[in-house]
Amino acid sequence: MLESKEETVQLNGALKSRHMQMIALGGTIGVGLFMGSSATIKWTGPSVLLAYAFSGLILYIVMRALGEMLYISPTTGSFANLATTYLHPRWGYLAAWSTVFEYFLVGISEVIAVEAYLAFWWPDFPNWLIGIIIIGILCLANLISVKVYGEIEMWFALIKVVTIIVMIMLGFLMIFLGVGNHGIPLGLGNLWQHGGFFTGGIKGFVFSLSIVIAAYQGIELIGITAGEAEDPQKNIVKAIRSIVSRILIFYIGAIFVIVTIYPWNQIGEIGSPFVATFAKFGITVAAGIINFVVLTAALSGCNSGIFSASRMLYTLGLQGDLPKFMTKLSRYKVPYMPVITMGLGILVGFILNHFTADYLGKESNLFVIVFGSSVLPGMIPWFIILFSQLKFRQAHEKEWRNHPFKLPLYPFSNYFALLSLFFILICMFFNPETRISIGVGLTFVSVTLVSYEIISKKR
Repeated sequence: MLESKEETVQLNGALKSRHMQMIALGGTIGVGLFMGSSATIKWTGPSVLLAYAFSGLILYIVMRALGEMLYISPTTGSFANLATTYLHPRWGYLAAWSTVFEYFLVGISEVIAVEAYLAFWWPDFPNWLIGIIIIGILCLANLISVKVYGEIEMWFALIKVVTIIVMIMLGFLMIFLGVGNHGIPLGLGNLWQHGGFFTGGIKGFVFSLSIVIAAYQGIELIGITAGEAEDPQKNIVKAIRSIVSRILIFYIGAIFVIVTIYPWNQIGEIGSPFVATFAKFGITVAAGIINFVVLTAALSGCNSGIFSASRMLYTLGLQGDLPKFMTKLSRYKVPYMPVITMGLGILVGFILNHFTADYLGKESNLFVIVFGSSVLPGMIPWFIILFSQLKFRQAHEKEWRNHPFKLPLYPFSNYFALLSLFFILICMFFNPETRISIGVGLTFVSVTLVSYEIISKKR
């Protein structure tokens, strides 16, 4: 039975550190990595490794800034609540809606991906029915309890992590020992041959940063889980300390193997580098294995999207920006109306995509553009976290004296991350392949801020 709760009732604190880490991994390690990151490699060649490392430094600063705030104030909605309290309610409003918008689009795209992957085994099964079933199952998992969601997401993410680790290990055996290559080590020659390390020059390297930084988006899901964590202070610190290093190892390790084994200018011709790497070792069912892994990656992305966006809708309800029924909790202390709303939204978007495809005979280009526009909304939580931390420190000077999880080199590290993110956004205007996306993203931000002003005046 579903029952109404007041704002003072807390959500269920059932998430452990392992759940939080895997939720963040699941939200960050997506389908793009498994398909080879071909766009960024095309722009900058092997130097894409430096792009991932540079973006990883920004990632580290953002997460440490979030961690030191959540240690003192662990709440559901995390950065949206922090922005409301320490910046202005409009920025909390923007942060919440940006997360909803981003994961709404991610959810639709991941369900579309799921039906494509399942068609690998069941080509005659109705695609639309697959999508409806998947959305229903994931919504049910989110409705039952946060612990069920955490367990499902943990296993989804674990499958991806194990695959990446195995791929990196096999790659190193081939590169340095020649295993899978007739005993002849490949060496590191592909990193500087075929046009050099910076094949696209500084311009290509800078352009790649916008896509690389987007690959890391989703790690802030740790913050959204804070209000439902068991022993939040201990588990937040533990999760953030380990998650950043693991993500950097997985991303940089996998990309290193790809650009070392294959010449950068041939990667677009071999299909999925993961499939090709497993096939080199005589694993004949490589395509099936990777298809299964990417399937779980898509399910994981949609699962994380429903969870994170529903918690932001719940936060907007608590702040009075959405109707009060958005704050109702089930007997499992799950905000059921936001979960149902997100599920229905993703379902409608999924059906509209099929409707468009049927009438146009292809996937809608508009949908692709709108999905790309989620890059900017995906960066907004990072901006919010960094700006909030500057104000948060001023308001909690006494707590900082014995704080065990401070952001190193504050405030210079904070300013460095902010300037870097602004620089990346500016560069997106000069790249023809990202100009439309940043334009649509800015339009979304403008409309959201205008809607906030309208709601504020009505109050």
